[in-house]
Amino acid sequence: MEIQRALWQFITTTFYPGDNFVLNECTSLLDSGLIDSTGVLELISFIEREFGITVEDTEIVPENLDSLGRLAAFVARKQAALGPREHARA
Repeated sequence: MEIQRALWQFITTTFYPGDNFVLNECTSLLDSGLIDSTGVLELISFIEREFGITVEDTEIVPENLDSLGRLAAFVARKQAALGPREHARA
């Protein structure tokens, strides 16, 4: 849930959805018009910086990035893939 909360905070403060916009875990960020292609790049930059992961070009697809739920699951998978190797560096 911390991942989703951080993503929600970034999206709502960066893209200013407005008072009447409902952003839940299933809301399509693209179809709703909340973010565009430039916004996707900003979102990827935030994800890489905030969560210490690398988003590959092949991973920039709606299945990974189009809603809070999908984003949180994607970040969790990427962090899990880092495994103990990444933790050993800390």
